[in-house]
Amino acid sequence: MTLRPDLLAVAGLVPDGATALDLGCGDGALLDYLRREKGARGRGIELSEAGVLACVRRGLSVRQGNLKEGLADYPDGSFDCVILAQTLQYLDDPTWVLGEMLRVGRRAIVSFPNWGYWRCRLELLARGRIPTAPDLPQPWHDTLRWQALTAADFATFCRQQNMNVDKAVYLAGARVVGAWPNLRAKTAVFALQRR
Repeated sequence: MTLRPDLLAVAGLVPDGATALDLGCGDGALLDYLRREKGARGRGIELSEAGVLACVRRGLSVRQGNLKEGLADYPDGSFDCVILAQTLQYLDDPTWVLGEMLRVGRRAIVSFPNWGYWRCRLELLARGRIPTAPDLPQPWHDTLRWQALTAADFATFCRQQNMNVDKAVYLAGARVVGAWPNLRAKTAVFALQRR
């Protein structure tokens, strides 16, 4: 099974044998990978019935529901890592969710499309239209309410919220980007810890 590049980057930030909670786990591909390749013990929270059924077929422990209810069920420090992959931009209250992730886990790992990517900037400038999100092909009208953000926006948010960026990985497809990541990366992956 091949994982998306951002999920491989997320998996690389999860220590072997860790406990992990995957928020918005979808079909459970990441949790299954973590279990098989890293010996992780994981759980998921997923809103869609189809996603929950796919997780159950993989033999994964998953709860159907929204993140507010799901996170409230766990005491402080229940997991080594809490993961939010390609979901941040759809949250109604991202500050609360990220705070809860750091309450429930020792490390929060977040991935999201970087709207600071140069092609997004160019498309908006040249065509005057909102571009399709980097690495997520849905047009604006086929998605839940979303909020565009850049890697630079998220780094500033973390400083303001007193969240320590332990590690950041910037991707252009499967390639890791070094210089000028806010301009050159399609996807950003951040590992956070509470200061």
